[in-house]
Amino acid sequence: MKHLGIKVSLYLNYFVFAILLNSVGIVIAKSIKVYNIAETEASILEAFKDLPIAIVSFFIASFLPRFGYKRAMLLALAIVFIGNLGMYFGNTFDTAKILFMTVGVSFALIKLSVYSLIGIVTETPRQHSSLMSSIEGFFMVGIASAYFIFPAFYSDTDPDAWLRVYPALCILIGLSFVFLLFSKINVPIETSGNTMIEDVKNSFGLIVMPLVLVFILSAFFFVMVEQGIMTWLPRFNEKIFSFSEKLSVQMASILAISLAIGRFIAGWASKKIAWEKIIIVCALIGIGLLLVVLPQLKTIGDSNILRTLADVPKLGYVLPLIGLFIAPIYPLLNSTVLSHLPKNLHSPMSGLIIIFSALGGTLGSRIVGILFENIGGIKAFYFLIIPMVLLIISVVFIKRIIRKSHVS
Repeated sequence: MKHLGIKVSLYLNYFVFAILLNSVGIVIAKSIKVYNIAETEASILEAFKDLPIAIVSFFIASFLPRFGYKRAMLLALAIVFIGNLGMYFGNTFDTAKILFMTVGVSFALIKLSVYSLIGIVTETPRQHSSLMSSIEGFFMVGIASAYFIFPAFYSDTDPDAWLRVYPALCILIGLSFVFLLFSKINVPIETSGNTMIEDVKNSFGLIVMPLVLVFILSAFFFVMVEQGIMTWLPRFNEKIFSFSEKLSVQMASILAISLAIGRFIAGWASKKIAWEKIIIVCALIGIGLLLVVLPQLKTIGDSNILRTLADVPKLGYVLPLIGLFIAPIYPLLNSTVLSHLPKNLHSPMSGLIIIFSALGGTLGSRIVGILFENIGGIKAFYFLIIPMVLLIISVVFIKRIIRKSHVS
């Protein structure tokens, strides 16, 4: 298979960072319980993760092709390896902040490399969309894994036992580093200009393009929804459904599994169905699911702690299934805009994607965290309907812009 080594490296590195990125919701819940941090203060961990992603992407997106994608990914793995060791030995809320800062910096390097390399190893928009969806789907498999890896280290008698997950993650990071080190990734350098100054100038020029401008708003709205749900679902399960801490995290895995399945299906469906139809239908179903499930949760939750899967009410399984329907949106949006731009603009465009995704994730998680603390989890989740409606409107505008430019 052509470019097999590159593709395997992309999947493996994305899997590792899926576990680390998704652990923010788990660590937020742990910080509230172990370090006695309030919901609003704990939600700052999302910013420590996302803001470094945005800042690093802003400064290195144009430079990355010259630095080299393989070097960038190796550097990312080395940085996050140190961050994991720091969390294990530090065991404070401050070291948790440092951990997610290293995760954010490293993921910016990884995601920029992955998105740019997808454009290099594919030849058509449909190939691009299919590979993007499958890699993002595998990312969700990594996220689902986090919901089982972390609880495996929980202990009812030792509040610090969960920290043992970090040496285990260091082993996984080390294996990924070794595999990447010996992988052959020889690709041509695609830059947007002849010098770094021209690269940066062309990157800023992308923002004024109507297609790019509307797209980054769409990505912003979607990640607000995804991160708002994903970060706070473990806490939501614990407070609303009265699940035990361990069961809350394990049940949140249904969301990640649903997202993974949804993105794998999108990789297949995008070969046969127009991307905008998939996104609009999925967003409408997602909105409908929230409107059906959330009103019924008012009577759920009591003083009895539920500890086993047999105790979980039906709605505990239904709510996370929203992931099945919102899953196709992000990869299809990203693939659409990238595949309609020259390959030499893929790295700077990936930078813009990551920047606005990170800002959307931080804002979404922060808003839900504030609402969660002040008006309760159920009402906080109603907020997510607003960005979903705005997302649908943005998709309609993107399709019109593409049609008018005669690119599609």
